[in-house]
Amino acid sequence: PLRYISKLRELVKHEAEKNKSQWKTMGPAKVAVPSPNDFLQKRSKEPKLAPKKKEEDGKKLLPLSVPPRTYHPVTRIKKNFINKNAVGVITGEPKKPRHFCVDTRQGDKYLLEPSGLFPKYIKKKNYGVLPKYVTRRNEEIKREEEEYQASVLEQLKKKAMKALSEEERTNVLKALKKKWEEINHAYQGLPILTDTMYKKMHKEELELKLQQLEHDIAAIEKHKTVYIAN
Repeated sequence: PLRYISKLRELVKHEAEKNKSQWKTMGPAKVAVPSPNDFLQKRSKEPKLAPKKKEEDGKKLLPLSVPPRTYHPVTRIKKNFINKNAVGVITGEPKKPRHFCVDTRQGDKYLLEPSGLFPKYIKKKNYGVLPKYVTRRNEEIKREEEEYQASVLEQLKKKAMKALSEEERTNVLKALKKKWEEINHAYQGLPILTDTMYKKMHKEELELKLQQLEHDIAAIEKHKTVYIAN
């Protein structure tokens, strides 16, 4: 029997060739081969200098290193460093002796100042002096306390008690005695028999008023100076 051949064979082949991208996985089919003449030469990557200028119109260009006639070279003065150093040593301040600490029998020593054993910190000018911000803060606290005390005194003065004069004291005492006589007169006019609740309550009310007035009169008569609040 003949082999089966699809009718769409040519169409599928055409579609596959149409959608296929060249050099998809294997790279380009043809690569330019480098020429043997393009080999790397020695010093080819070093920077190249500008070409020298040629002679123009038969005139020879002077080299740039030739100085003009008006140029006067600076003559260097030779210095005597030995004498200079000697003068510097003579006129300079003498070096202060450095403090060392010897800690072994063989004489091994080390500087005392950077070791922390030298009392360097306590010899500062500002050692033990309060910082400025602490002094400023203490002044602010003191000023706030003074303002608070002044406000308290002012409030106490406003709420201070006033002393009655002798005339006012006498007038108050007379008024209390007059009030006591009025209430006592009303009390004496009560009926003997208190058979109702109203009579009983009225009698107790008058007795309380009389006791309060007697207490006030005794207090004013006992004390010569009387203070009252504003």
